[in-house]
Amino acid sequence: MARRIITARHRSTHHRARTAAAGLLAAALLGTGAAAAAGAEGPSPQADPTGQTARTPLERQVLPDGDGWAAADGGTTGGAAAAADRVYDVDSRSELLAALEAGDDEKIIRVHGVIDASEDAGGAPQTCDAYAAGTGYSLEAYLAAYDPAVWGWEEEPSGPQEDARRAAASNQQDYIRWDIPSNTTLVGADPDSGITGAALRINGEHNVIVRNLTISDSKDCFPAWDPTDGDTGNWNSEYDLLQVINGSTHVWIDHSTFTDAPNFDDQLPEYFGRPFQMHDGAVDVTNGSNYVTMSYNRFEDHDKLMLIGSTDSPTRGDPGKLKVTIHHNVFEDIGQRAPRVRYGQVDVYNNHFVSTDDAPVEYSYLFGAGVESHLHVTDNAIEGVEASSVIKNWRGTGIYTANNLVDGKRTDLLAAHNASVDASQQLAVDTSWTPQLRTTVHAPQALPALLERTAGPILTAGSAEGDR
Repeated sequence: MARRIITARHRSTHHRARTAAAGLLAAALLGTGAAAAAGAEGPSPQADPTGQTARTPLERQVLPDGDGWAAADGGTTGGAAAAADRVYDVDSRSELLAALEAGDDEKIIRVHGVIDASEDAGGAPQTCDAYAAGTGYSLEAYLAAYDPAVWGWEEEPSGPQEDARRAAASNQQDYIRWDIPSNTTLVGADPDSGITGAALRINGEHNVIVRNLTISDSKDCFPAWDPTDGDTGNWNSEYDLLQVINGSTHVWIDHSTFTDAPNFDDQLPEYFGRPFQMHDGAVDVTNGSNYVTMSYNRFEDHDKLMLIGSTDSPTRGDPGKLKVTIHHNVFEDIGQRAPRVRYGQVDVYNNHFVSTDDAPVEYSYLFGAGVESHLHVTDNAIEGVEASSVIKNWRGTGIYTANNLVDGKRTDLLAAHNASVDASQQLAVDTSWTPQLRTTVHAPQALPALLERTAGPILTAGSAEGDR
């Protein structure tokens, strides 16, 4: 039987950012667990460690052979082979932390309901004021101290209020930053399972699966003002919804939703003429991490979405790493970085990108070609943006694009970019590599309907999969 860490607590109800009936369709769709290509290297998704011979339950599934970069070099199995006493059902912050801290041996963590990272011992959410208690920080005092009319524009903040902000931020970080260890499958027990308010990390770990969860609102209570950031200064926040960092390898992120809900950026105030930005990235892959597949997820209502590559400097271990596959995801009302890439070989295919008139974040671009980046972008459907805005050159030299649709029309994204920028910002066709690790490539015309049914959390742990 699965281990219960604590059970006597009412399960919370998760009101998801979108309304979908996709769960009703799940059983009728083909499952990845039973559809791996025969004869490919890596573990068989049908090899059920519990001894079952029928289709494999959700939490026991592994990444199918050939499914993106995370299938390379031995594949990704997470905690699929966990012993019965290494299966944890959790429905509170304390339960989840205890399971995460239970070592690197194979384990499965099934999340029930929505776990709030800020909840205290009694289950009530903590406020930002609670993290700031005793530090001397207040937003009013911080604004007064570093108003550009007083502080100027030439130096980053320093002094008592900046020290107090850092102390308050440290208190929040200690409470909400949670690390997922190696050989773990972290999975939602049903389509309404989620984690809110946490800054999740896979930090120097290996062989991790994250599936069937809504991960939301990793807000930073204490953004830092930097008057030297850009021409007009910026507020900068600290936390991503999920970081894959410091040489982590073999990570599969699947059938999950990443969103800022319920604290959307357009509801935040402006100070010093700039938005009080409380969110950073959604899923970032940096610092020499490698072999990552993101599939059938929804990314919604978020600005700085996905950074692949740490800095322009090669000293962070990124060259030769950052091999990432992004396929069959929905990107709805996002601002930028879908993804922005440095150094990595990143395969982006069969995704649906859509921008609506009432988006809570301002759209900027989708694909950022950075230093020594190798983006391969094909067979995607893009709606609601100008073709010339889809690519942005961040000191890159090339990108490969083919068979992409913009508002239903096949469009040469590279040509549209090059026609809209100066010669110094134009990009060449990158033919340095060709992706080999792909699942079925669907016609881009079919993606909106297909992914409306299949992307995001639609599964139930403990039952056989039917997700694609």
